[in-house]
Amino acid sequence: MNLRDDRAGRLILGLRQQGVTDPRVLAAMESIDRAVFVHEKFLDQAWEDQALPIDCAQTISQPYIVGLMTQALDVQPRHRVLEIGTGSGYQCAVLSRLARYVYSVERYRSLLTEAEGKLRLLDIDNVITRHGDGGLGWADQAPFDRIMVTAASPGEPTELLKQLKPGGVLVAPVGRTSVQMLHRYTGQPDGSFRRESLAEVRFVPLVEGTAKEGNA
Repeated sequence: MNLRDDRAGRLILGLRQQGVTDPRVLAAMESIDRAVFVHEKFLDQAWEDQALPIDCAQTISQPYIVGLMTQALDVQPRHRVLEIGTGSGYQCAVLSRLARYVYSVERYRSLLTEAEGKLRLLDIDNVITRHGDGGLGWADQAPFDRIMVTAASPGEPTELLKQLKPGGVLVAPVGRTSVQMLHRYTGQPDGSFRRESLAEVRFVPLVEGTAKEGNA
C-alpha cells in the first residue's frame, strides 16, 4: 500500500465513524485524489479531514462535509445534478462518480478554469461547467434530479428549488451568519418541499452576480 492509499483509507475510516456510511459515496471519495485539488502549499494536509484555503478567498471543503452533503443528496446513476459553486472542483469530481451528468456553476472565472483543468487531468468527462451567477441556477438545463449548493444562501433558495424535478432533492447551507444550518429539501407530491435540518456548517456566502475581472 502506498502513502496515498494509506492516508485515503484512514480518512474513509474516519468518515464512516462520523456517520458517512453510504458505500457508493465512500468509494467515490476514495477514488478521487484530493491532493489534485489542494493548493501546493497544503499538499501535506490533502488527506486530513479539514477545510483548506484556495484562491479567491474560497476553500476546499472538509471531507466530512463533502461526504455528509453527498450522502444527503442521494445521487443515483442516471441523475442529472446541478452544483452551485465549482470552487476547487473536488466536490464536483466526487459527484461525477455518482451521477450521469454534473452541471456546475462558478462565479470566479479563474477558479473555474483551474477546476476544469483538474477534472481533465482525472479524465472526468461527464461534467459541464459554466461561469455565471450560481444563485440563478442553470435554467436552460433545468429541471435537475438533484441540486447541491456549496455556498451559504442567505434565505430559502427559492429560485433553485424551482429548477428541481418533482420529487427532487436540494442540499444547501442556509443562513446569514458565519455558522449556517445545512438543510435538505425534498419535493412532495403536492409541489411543496419537506425541509430537514442536518447539521451546523460554515460556508462562504452565496454572492449575487459574477466576480469582477480583478477578483477572478
